[in-house]
Amino acid sequence: MDFDFSEEEQAISDLTQQIFEDKVTHEHLRSLTESEEYFDRDLWLSLADTGVVGATIDERFEGAGLGFLGITALLEKVGKFAAPIPALETIVTGALPIQEFGNEIQRAELLPKIAAGQLIVTTALISSEKAMAEDGQVSGSFDFVSFGLEADIFLLPTDTAVYVIESTSTGVSLESRETTTGHPQATLTLNNVDAQQLGTVTAEEFMTWIRLRIDSAICSIMCGACEASLDLASEYTKIRQQFDRAIATFQAVSQRAGDAYIDTEAVRLTSRQAAWRISAGLPAGEQVAIARWWASEAGFRVVHAATHLHGGVGVDRDYPLHRFFLMARQLELTLGNSEEQLVTLGDLIANKA
Repeated sequence: MDFDFSEEEQAISDLTQQIFEDKVTHEHLRSLTESEEYFDRDLWLSLADTGVVGATIDERFEGAGLGFLGITALLEKVGKFAAPIPALETIVTGALPIQEFGNEIQRAELLPKIAAGQLIVTTALISSEKAMAEDGQVSGSFDFVSFGLEADIFLLPTDTAVYVIESTSTGVSLESRETTTGHPQATLTLNNVDAQQLGTVTAEEFMTWIRLRIDSAICSIMCGACEASLDLASEYTKIRQQFDRAIATFQAVSQRAGDAYIDTEAVRLTSRQAAWRISAGLPAGEQVAIARWWASEAGFRVVHAATHLHGGVGVDRDYPLHRFFLMARQLELTLGNSEEQLVTLGDLIANKA
């Protein structure tokens, strides 16, 4: 099977690369960190203006109507540049389920604004206090909501259905939570908050649908982080001299880099295979589980290999590699460790036998 991008998907990848090369420099990311800002709104608006944000939104709602693989083209670059934008949250966990499960009024109201970069959407998945809905109001608590502090709209699976709430609604409380990458997530607490049900989808159906796509998307981001880490190691070992020769010529160094390259390509192949099957409307549970294993296991190996190949420079917190190391670590923890993925794969194989 050919998992390469189509002409339209490759155009999204190339355009994103061009925008990120111009705007997502190490110096710019460092200035954001020093100012305790993480979300680069100007970058997000640039992507929206060029049609990248709305690439997978239906043309009826001012998007380009591409499939799920079109998101992969963007997410790989998000990982490669450690871009501080809510692509996973707003597109994968926001626009896609609204388009899939929302009623026509919800789609017409929300999707054009998302495509234009005017709405930041995220989905709260980790319930620390089971959310309950009654008479159009929701109460409960969710922890570690990614981009929860910046979001305008939340999608909330409750005991039965899924609800849409605005962050400015009365009864919404947000508290910052520290994470591995340094970008704080949110604890979201709801106290009788007015909410609107998302179509007629059940919470169980929604969670099954969304988790498959989130896992696939995270694997795509990990692919980009691995590629960036390997590129940094490659350039460094070419210029780092020892015994009057570049250390890239040493057998042990080239073997370690070669293993990291194979791992990176395995993460790329398996993540694209999973995304391709989702995009084609085919069963993808097994392929996503395989991609998750490679992203967790090989992603860990690649960033560690890149760090070791840099020697002491690799542990410099101001060096770009440190940013990818933290990103890969958080993505790995979000997916679950590789042993958990093997258990999932084992169950899938057993059920198929």
